[in-house]
Amino acid sequence: MATKLDKTIKREIEMDGQAYMVTISPDGVKLTQKGFRKGREMSWRALWASGSEEGAGAGAGGNGQ
Repeated sequence: MATKLDKTIKREIEMDGQAYMVTISPDGVKLTQKGFRKGREMSWRALWASGSEEGAGAGAGGNGQ
């Protein structure tokens, strides 16, 4: 059983030698370079709307196949 996301979770990742903070919240996800406040943010609805793979048709893999 999955745990409900009801508070913000922050984790550090490294890409190309740079440290970034990933913030996952009930509102969405944000990626920010460590030490900075501004970053790239996306709501869960926008993330879902931008994807076309899930339920796109046969062989999409999102239908329990």
